[in-house]
Amino acid sequence: MKPELLAPAGDLERLKVACLYGADAVYIGGALFGLRANATNFTIDEIKEGVEFAHNLNKKVYVTVNIVLHNKEVKFLIDYLKQLDEIGVDAIIVSDPTVLDLAKKNTNLEVHISTQQSTLNYEAVEYLKGLGATRVVLGRETSKEEIKEIQKVGLEVEIFIHGAMCASFSGRCVLSNYLTNRDANRGGCSQICRWDFDLLDESKNHLKGDKNFTFCSKDLSLLKHIKEICEMGVTSLKIEGRMRSIYYIATVVSIYRKAIDDVYNKKYVYNSRYENILSRVANRDSIVQFFDGNYSEICSYYNDRIEVSNQDFLGVVIDYDEKTKIATIEQRNYFKKGDIVEFFGPNNIGTTYQINEIYDTDNNLIDIVRHPKQIVYLKVDFPLNINDMMRIKI
Repeated sequence: MKPELLAPAGDLERLKVACLYGADAVYIGGALFGLRANATNFTIDEIKEGVEFAHNLNKKVYVTVNIVLHNKEVKFLIDYLKQLDEIGVDAIIVSDPTVLDLAKKNTNLEVHISTQQSTLNYEAVEYLKGLGATRVVLGRETSKEEIKEIQKVGLEVEIFIHGAMCASFSGRCVLSNYLTNRDANRGGCSQICRWDFDLLDESKNHLKGDKNFTFCSKDLSLLKHIKEICEMGVTSLKIEGRMRSIYYIATVVSIYRKAIDDVYNKKYVYNSRYENILSRVANRDSIVQFFDGNYSEICSYYNDRIEVSNQDFLGVVIDYDEKTKIATIEQRNYFKKGDIVEFFGPNNIGTTYQINEIYDTDNNLIDIVRHPKQIVYLKVDFPLNINDMMRIKI
């Protein structure tokens, strides 16, 4: 059975992009009870619109209700869960057993156990199955051998295959609380692990190095293992990143969609170009982390961390006239006449194009596109679709 490809969506635009670019399901956060306080998040009306959009494409929507609850919030929870049930949300993702219990008693919602529970062994999965959970999102610390053992329990298993890692156990960090008074388990993590620190010896003498100390984790990427993971029979493959851009979501989803489909069409061959494309959309190194059971010092940065802001994303196709072959582009980053770029979309990993003529909305020829979300026109001889994207040639 082909695994579900599950993508993040921080707002309606990103939900639609994820669905259009090949995700089988998306996970989103509502205005209440989620763990991304700084994300745009969804109102009830937006959740309804998102569910309708996804269901029209035979996709699913899961809503995070994985906050750690305090007394004052419990009284609002049941009504919220009932609203999600009435809208037709396909499942909720929870960490607090209270939410699981109240959802089972008051709704027909499927309940997935969040990675915030740090579920790493089959006994815990047996227990959660007994409570009525329909799926468990394993902690990112599980190896492939542990995943195989856990699958024998008979509960749906979801694993992370791509995205940022946490320096603590799947998000159970209190450094943010301690240093900035922002609660990681309430959606406010200030990502202390990515800060630079002075390193002191036992006598509190400053140890000088080329760079300050950090304990930031490198990102996760399991593209190299995608055939093996598909053959393991994991239920759902999850991409991290509800705070990520539409470009990131479109790129990562389209690459994994192609790889998974190739496995099931018996056409899969590892493609280093796919790996290169993925490496360009992140600003940290990506490795396999815990999956191969060989976690070591190479999985984190200590004093050589470099992050470069990505400028590859150049524009979005908002219209294409098949007769005139004129593409209408909404700008996202600076580009100019003579640039070699490529267009990609849900069914196209990348087609090369050289920019020869650029017209503005007054039909004037221009050489440079540098204004945010500027609308311009390019003549493109191959067909494009609305929501295709243009990037620097990779």
